[in-house]
Amino acid sequence: STMFLVGLSGGIASGKSTVVAMLRELGCAVIDADVIAREVVQPRRKAYQQIVQHFGTEILLESGEINRQALGNIIFSQPEKRRLLNAITHPEIQKEMLKQVLKYFVLGYRYVILDIPLLFETRRLTRFMKHTVLVYCDPQTQLARLMQRDGLARAEAEARVASQLPLGEKRRLATHVLDNNGERESTRRQVLRLHALLEGSWDFLWARLALGAAVVGLGGLACLLLQRFVS
Repeated sequence: STMFLVGLSGGIASGKSTVVAMLRELGCAVIDADVIAREVVQPRRKAYQQIVQHFGTEILLESGEINRQALGNIIFSQPEKRRLLNAITHPEIQKEMLKQVLKYFVLGYRYVILDIPLLFETRRLTRFMKHTVLVYCDPQTQLARLMQRDGLARAEAEARVASQLPLGEKRRLATHVLDNNGERESTRRQVLRLHALLEGSWDFLWARLALGAAVVGLGGLACLLLQRFVS
C-alpha cells in the first residue's frame, strides 16, 4: 500500500498544538514545519548564508544568529524583500520536509502528518495531501484564548486573527474538521476517530500483522540459534 500525506493546520490559538500532542501520543509521525523553518536558518546552513548575503550583517544578533524581529520588520514593510526571503527559505524547508517524509516511509509508516500553519493560505501544498485536517474553534473562542494566552488587548488580538485566512473559510477547504470549541475530552474523542480513519486500511493492517509474525519468527529463530551457541 502506498504512503500518503495528511496536512494539519489551524488558526492562531485554535488548539493545534493540543491536537499534535494527542496525535504524537498515539504514535503518529508528525513533521512540524515551524521547527524546520527555524532550523534551516541556523548559522552554517545554506539559507543562513544566503540571507546574510542579501540582507546584510545588521540583521544578526551578537551570537551570530538571525534576529528574527529585525528580519520581520524588513519584510513586513517591503513585499519584494518578503518574496526574496521566501525564495531563499522555502526550497530548503521543502527539502528538509521531504527528507523526513522519506525517513518515516523507510521506517514503515503508512502516512505522515505535516503540521503546516499556512497550509490553506499556500494552496499549492494542499494538492499533495490525501487528507487535510483543520483544528477549528469559533471566532469568539479563538479571540478569548489568544487574549488569555498572550496577554493581549482585544484590538491587538483581533488584528492577529485578521492577518490569517478566517477559520470559517479554511473549514470549507478541509477534508476533516476537528471542533476544538469544547472540553479537551471531546477533542480527544475526535482525534481518536480521525486516527482510526487514517489507520483504517485492511491491507495495511494485514501487512503489519504479517510483518509482526515475521519479526516474532525471526526473534524466535535468533533465540534458538543463541541457545544452540551457548549450550
